[in-house]
Amino acid sequence: MKYNSVFDIIGPVMIGPSSSHTAGAARIGKAALDFFGKEPTWARIHLYGSFAKTYKGHGTDFALAGGLLGFDTDDKRMSKALDIAKEKGLEIEFIEDEASTEHPNTARLIIGNDTEQIEVVGISIGGGMMEITELNGFELRLSGSNPAVLIVHNDRFGAIAKVAQIFAANELNIGHMAVNRKEVGKEALMIIETDGKISETIMDEIRELDSVISVSQIN
Repeated sequence: MKYNSVFDIIGPVMIGPSSSHTAGAARIGKAALDFFGKEPTWARIHLYGSFAKTYKGHGTDFALAGGLLGFDTDDKRMSKALDIAKEKGLEIEFIEDEASTEHPNTARLIIGNDTEQIEVVGISIGGGMMEITELNGFELRLSGSNPAVLIVHNDRFGAIAKVAQIFAANELNIGHMAVNRKEVGKEALMIIETDGKISETIMDEIRELDSVISVSQIN
């Protein structure tokens, strides 16, 4: 595994007890919140492997809840996140899933409100780091190490070029870009890692493109 800094080895500043089961889980929850773009009112969280076996003792449950509330890994409210979620009307159900997964620390979060929902799969890979491996059925590899814009769009000619033109016109550098689709001519997912956070004005400009269905950003 490649490490970018010593902090990737010693782990993040965090509320314990475990960097992989607590900090990594919190970051998975926070990424799901970023993708949804608003406060969810309910969450069904499937836990697999080690997560399913130890989530209560290792704090994975309150960490995922804290992430869904927008808490950072060092937020002192983290250990009380389940109670705070209940107070805010966020109903969370944890499901110990026996299905096999490629990684032992895997969580599938289905979150939503009365009108919409999303599904996110994340893995905690150690040292407080995580990867998002699936979003609404699209496969991806997103670490959250860099800001990223995720664009769901219709798979049609010129869709990628129009987004790239907006980035160029605003002098924004693209660090990495990937496109995934389930079927030719249907919905596709564009993932663009950037050097910094993209302003809401530019996000709105992307949303106005006729091929774009939804836009979200993870910071």
